[in-house]
Amino acid sequence: MARRVSGPFIEAGREVVIAEAVRTPIGRSHPEKGWFRDTHPNAMLAACYQDLIARSGLDPAVVEDLLIGCTAPFGEQSRNIGRNAWLQAGYPPEVPATTLDRRCGSAQTSVNFAAALVSSGVHDVVIAGGVEHMGHVPMNSPAKISELYGEPWPAELRAQYDFVTQGESAELIADRWNISRTEMDEFAVRSHALATAAIEAGRFADEMVRMELDGEIRLSDQTVRPGTSLETLGKLKTVFREDGRVTAGSSSPICDSAAAVLLCTREAAERHGLRIRARIADQTTVGVDPIIMLTGPIPATRKLLDRNRLTVNDIDLFEVNEAFSSVVLAWQQELKPDEDRVNVNGGAIALGHAVGATGSRLIATILSEMERRDSHLGLVTMCCGGGLGTGTLIERVD
Repeated sequence: MARRVSGPFIEAGREVVIAEAVRTPIGRSHPEKGWFRDTHPNAMLAACYQDLIARSGLDPAVVEDLLIGCTAPFGEQSRNIGRNAWLQAGYPPEVPATTLDRRCGSAQTSVNFAAALVSSGVHDVVIAGGVEHMGHVPMNSPAKISELYGEPWPAELRAQYDFVTQGESAELIADRWNISRTEMDEFAVRSHALATAAIEAGRFADEMVRMELDGEIRLSDQTVRPGTSLETLGKLKTVFREDGRVTAGSSSPICDSAAAVLLCTREAAERHGLRIRARIADQTTVGVDPIIMLTGPIPATRKLLDRNRLTVNDIDLFEVNEAFSSVVLAWQQELKPDEDRVNVNGGAIALGHAVGATGSRLIATILSEMERRDSHLGLVTMCCGGGLGTGTLIERVD
């Protein structure tokens, strides 16, 4: 095993280990064909809780807190869905919960915050995760709420920043890093090809919660399109600029999913007979320009590497969320990693991006792949709406 990371996060507090990490299948957000069209988001998250408890054998009363990400806590996802799903699963009401929003980084932030609680000594055992049912609570829900209760960006704020959509931000990234449409389409083809191969090989099965959807137990993801080609993507129109480069094919599809991660101290894992699959070696969050907005993975990655005296070549596997092709391609231009270590089972362009759940889904996915390859270090990073970036450094240990 390579040398252990001993950066500031490890030095400052208790060791935080990951005992389990699971996620649901990812369903299309489609009113007629989506796998979760008749499923309440409570049930999606509750299934993750139940799977964590079943796999680990942990007494649910031992859990000291639940931290759950969700970017649209309205309607079905309102009133603290992290708590509601726990109660719906039939678990002890004495276990508290909170639901948090850091846009696309919500679920990764929930894991990072949970790790901080454990590291600091506040708690010994915490479940973190995220949920987003984009079919039932669409991305434009805040706009509809704004019509009733007011605009989150008043004139005083807009006078400082000329806010744009995330799609326009993806175009701005393509402009700044001179990324062509062909390059973005090629990256999307790669994502679908790798995800298809992963599904056919059963590489997602270990992390997947077994759920009966449409009369079948699903151990795959609905948005992946086998056989996606440059010719197919080349026929798509751009969607954010008439003369732009970003299409639906080089963007992550909206979808429905949930994921959860069980974190604890090493001592708690040993006390409760839990597996020690890996540990949180470090974490970070950064802010970037709120207009170009989606560049956060670049400084987040650099910060984690610098803080822990690592180089990009020390990282065995990367998961860089594929909100848009241009996001990952710009990150690759700046960091220059071995591309064979990046998103090796495809990413959100193929698998979908259930915004409030993706961060913890990525952690479940990278952890399974690290075990499969006997890898030592993995790094997960995401861009977030509003100009944020999240990062988590994961280390497998003896």
